[in-house]
Amino acid sequence: LVSVLSSAIIVYRLPWTWKCSKLLMKFIHAGLNTIAMILAIVSMVAVFEFHNARNIPNMYSLHSWIGLTAVIFYSLQLFLGFAVFLLPFAPVTLRAALMPIHVYSGLTIFATVIATALMGITEKLIFSLKNPAYSASPPEATFVNCLGLLLVIYGALILWMASRPHWKRPPEENVKVLRPVGGTPEGTEAESTMTDGSNADKSDLRVTSEAARKQNLKFDEAGQRSTM
Repeated sequence: LVSVLSSAIIVYRLPWTWKCSKLLMKFIHAGLNTIAMILAIVSMVAVFEFHNARNIPNMYSLHSWIGLTAVIFYSLQLFLGFAVFLLPFAPVTLRAALMPIHVYSGLTIFATVIATALMGITEKLIFSLKNPAYSASPPEATFVNCLGLLLVIYGALILWMASRPHWKRPPEENVKVLRPVGGTPEGTEAESTMTDGSNADKSDLRVTSEAARKQNLKFDEAGQRSTM
């Protein structure tokens, strides 16, 4: 979850991907999240089987509680991401309304995963290091503590990249604007009105077209911040 989920979060934030197709980036984003979910499920099954084989109680520590909570919410995040943002059925207004929640929940889940990993390695040290004990700071303890610090730095870097506006995929690089299924591209209605022989004032048509363009760009900007 730490490595693959972080890759899924920043896949839209890498400048060399901004010229790629929006649909392609959506599939890459969804694919990375799916891989992370599969690996998380396999890991949890392995943990429960190991505990049962060694007669170790399940789900008694804070590490296990928060870890299971993160996996459950991550599965919900993945399902809603597929249903709303990947499949072409949800209206644009719904996508725009859910996008801030989608972004916030994705970053929160990632931060929770980092916290779960830190608690897990600390718990492992306490149980495993007996002679010398963890409190004696043996080399194993120093190594794992340094690993924990690197996890914190790595998580902070990912969250910084995901929250900075200048790392966001620019709307002007998009090939197509986000619009409802079956809708017309921006400006189409205004252009058809201008050519149908009507006597509508040209300035009013330009205002209408500009308003429609800004609305589409607003929806598209919401769609660019997807971290699923």
